[in-house]
Amino acid sequence: MTPKEAFFTLHADLPREGPGDDESVAWAMSAAVPESDWFVCDAGCGPGADIPALLTYVPDGNLLAVDLHAPFVARTAERFADDPRIQTQVGSMADISGPFNLIWCAGALYFLGVETGLRSFRKALTEDGVVVFSEPCLYADRLSEADIAFWGGYSGITDRAGILKQVTMAGYEVIADRKLPDAAWEAYYTPMDARVSMLRDGAPEALIPVLDEGEKEAADWRAMKDRVGYHQIVAIAR
Repeated sequence: MTPKEAFFTLHADLPREGPGDDESVAWAMSAAVPESDWFVCDAGCGPGADIPALLTYVPDGNLLAVDLHAPFVARTAERFADDPRIQTQVGSMADISGPFNLIWCAGALYFLGVETGLRSFRKALTEDGVVVFSEPCLYADRLSEADIAFWGGYSGITDRAGILKQVTMAGYEVIADRKLPDAAWEAYYTPMDARVSMLRDGAPEALIPVLDEGEKEAADWRAMKDRVGYHQIVAIAR
């Protein structure tokens, strides 16, 4: 088992691939005020955890789910095979074309970088299209090495003011922002805890470091959640 295979063994059956929940969608949609027929892109969709909640706000619209990891896209396609409103695509979110009224990007924009990613999204949006994303954020004036290390060396890590500045520099107006609540993180880590526990019994040697890392990540976040987190942004293209 390669390290990559071990990683996806842990993540294979998780309901979501990052922090988020229905309340996070509801908060964002209250600011975005979508029309019922909007065309939405779930960029970095993972296994499609946010799609049911998103569709409640665009019941007459359509949604394209995009992710680089083909097995996640396959799971999403299978899950929503009977819903003609949903299409899936394996590929980079930097290459989406739209035009979309809304691009939803939960915990994935940092792969491109905030400013670079938002500029890329601009060409895929309708006039005055909306982007919702969550971005790693530092919430304390004094941070330990462990706080910074939690983000795995992400060079773009900054605070709320730094994120908002990047959004403005990319040509967007922020219409709502907040720290992502703890419940959204637990919606990710609680199932991970359960899967780590299930896989430990009889786990092959190559899988053990990945299980340890998943367990440590959840524990680290719980220990430092007042100092690190995701900042959720709703922004409109200008």
